Amino acid sequence: MSQLTSKNWIIIQQRLTPYLFLLPALVLLGLTVFWPALQAFYLSFTSYEDISQPPQWIGFGNFLRLWKDAVFWKTLENTFLYLVGVVPILVITPLGLAILVNQKLRGVSWFRAAYYTPVVISMVVAGIAWKWLYAENGLLNQLLKTIGIFPEGIPWLTSPDKILGILPISLASVMAVTMWKGLGYYMVIYLAGLQSIPADVYEAAAIDGSDGIKKHWDITIPLMRPYLALVAVISAISATKVFEEVYIMTQGGPLNSSKTIVYYLYEQAFSNLDISYACTIGLILFLIILGLSVLRLTLNQSGGDSLV
Repeated sequence: MSQLTSKNWIIIQQRLTPYLFLLPALVLLGLTVFWPALQAFYLSFTSYEDISQPPQWIGFGNFLRLWKDAVFWKTLENTFLYLVGVVPILVITPLGLAILVNQKLRGVSWFRAAYYTPVVISMVVAGIAWKWLYAENGLLNQLLKTIGIFPEGIPWLTSPDKILGILPISLASVMAVTMWKGLGYYMVIYLAGLQSIPADVYEAAAIDGSDGIKKHWDITIPLMRPYLALVAVISAISATKVFEEVYIMTQGGPLNSSKTIVYYLYEQAFSNLDISYACTIGLILFLIILGLSVLRLTLNQSGGDSLV
């Protein structure tokens, strides 16, 4: 009986040991992530404009206000345009760069470093630098004036006008910075995938007549599908949560033409001090990101081999 009890105790210890190692991290996450998230969920059903008073329960009042809020729908439209404009470029272009720098050429490591350099630059520094480039007398407008294409320059960050009647110029200018920053990061992900493809696969394909660009269509893209799905979802989530670029370069203007949903959340919370309404916007944003995360899991499961 004592041996059985001792054996059971050892089994219990073995099962509890991993959870004891996880306990400090779970406590930290509970205090800094899970509990604030639950509080934000509760506040989205309350009115909490006066932080000196306790929140008042109003049920779905904030959601009805959100439904009638034209600025919210504008920010949602801008976020969708950001998603549609940025993601395809960040999925396709880094793959081409990865194929380029995966060649066995002299000095290719310098090209890899050059493409990756924007990733390590702080977004604050990058945003300020690009804001100078976009200025009325900035380098880009001076170049356009010198060439004679646009003698008066382009109001990159100060015009609500739309390109082809769809994409505001100010929003497109901010999107360019996001793409410039992200190309190197996603290139490295693709480069890791390319280097995991055995060379004999390409050699066998060359014997069958698949060489040059055709080998990438026949071999590279099918084998890189899990990485393509990963980059697509990661870039989509990042585009949905974009904030720093907008805050530094345009602050949502002009006329809300570059205001995204995260910036609108920040504006409501810290400029208008409407905490409950900001929590409601945050809940909608959480549901959007949750949907994208579920999409990622679905694509990974249907894509065959999972990524580690």
